[in-house]
Amino acid sequence: MNRRDFLITSSAAALAPRITFASASVELVAKPVMAQILPARDPATPMLGFNGNTPGPVLRARQGGTFDVRFLNRIGEGSAVHWHGMRIDNAMDGVPGMTQDVVDTGAEFKYRFQAPDAGTFWYHSHNRSWEQVAKGLYGPLIVDEIAPPDVDHDLIVIIDDWRMTESGTLADGFENMHDQAHQGRLGNYARALVEPNTPVRRGDRVRLRLINVATDRIFPIELEGVDGKIVAFDGMPLPRPQVVSNLVLAPAQRADVIADVTSAGQIAFVFPTRDDPYLLGEIPVEGVNTMRQPSGIPALPPNEQKQPDLDTAVVLTLTMQGGAMSRPASTQTDIWAFNGQSGLTDTPFHRFERGQTARIHLVNDTRFPHGIHLHGHHFFEVGTDASLGAFRDTTLVDAGGTRDIVCVFDNPGKWLLHCHMLGHQAAGMKTWVEVA
Repeated sequence: MNRRDFLITSSAAALAPRITFASASVELVAKPVMAQILPARDPATPMLGFNGNTPGPVLRARQGGTFDVRFLNRIGEGSAVHWHGMRIDNAMDGVPGMTQDVVDTGAEFKYRFQAPDAGTFWYHSHNRSWEQVAKGLYGPLIVDEIAPPDVDHDLIVIIDDWRMTESGTLADGFENMHDQAHQGRLGNYARALVEPNTPVRRGDRVRLRLINVATDRIFPIELEGVDGKIVAFDGMPLPRPQVVSNLVLAPAQRADVIADVTSAGQIAFVFPTRDDPYLLGEIPVEGVNTMRQPSGIPALPPNEQKQPDLDTAVVLTLTMQGGAMSRPASTQTDIWAFNGQSGLTDTPFHRFERGQTARIHLVNDTRFPHGIHLHGHHFFEVGTDASLGAFRDTTLVDAGGTRDIVCVFDNPGKWLLHCHMLGHQAAGMKTWVEVA
């Protein structure tokens, strides 16, 4: 990427005004929309959205509450909604062909599920997701703690990129084989969308809920104008908050940051590149908070984590294969494969007894990074010292690298396991597990 072909806006864009829902029945209508993705002086872009906008409305409930969503499909082709990162009943997971039928255009589907975990999640289409998500079918899903942290502002920061034409429309070619065989569909325009986009004061304490909704781009993110710590990854609180440094978000990953505003000008979200850094967006800072006293940043209340039984854990290996500049497995039938198999088969990667612990050795035998996402569960990333690290639903495995994850498979059903570089998923990098 270089400055010439990467457009950037100089300030954060605000999500369109929207309703925030609590534990009540709501309608979520998917349909074509016109979105002002480019700056206001440029034309609006035909896209897809929920309830007239992209991103869709903030769906919000308190931990333990119920989401009751009537999904209406009006986009002209089949769709469904996946509740990313939510440990919910299998029938509500939103995966056509595995947990439900596709919702035809003109039809509807009722999703109803409890929110067991507090944290930052999101929802998105899971039918032809490499195209429908790229066109805007996604939105934030927030579950508030019973006792939320003491902050002056709770801000959602959605980070995305789009491949735009000079006329302001989305470029075609969502199933471009060259993209799929490399790093995926990378955009030439990117922004940080902030909800609500209101000024903050120097001295305020803010919670920043960062969500990477891009179909394929990995975003390293630098924060300027704040001093704080990462308190959660993928919706799950860290036992000990971490210093904000070397923050990288693969597609679908999230990070919660609680920080004190130190700048008198703005909070900036910066995308470092091999050339110059690019400003994804900023939040204006106006005035000074003289009432808040300096204090440490405590950990968030923990969500339930079943402790793994490492002594009896089943040990498995999942090898990523294929793509450009790599020798394909002799048995793979598409661009990408797991363990020599492209796409879904009648046989799962593994069948687990409920409550069984697994240690899965992820091997990236390709020239590109992959963000591996497991539905219906979170897992521990295993550190280089063999300790159990962050509790996540999506892990990034660098090209040529490896990573071990440990998961207690305690949620019954059939669950997708796939690369969340959605172009890679489309071209074969997906499998599934079954929990009895």
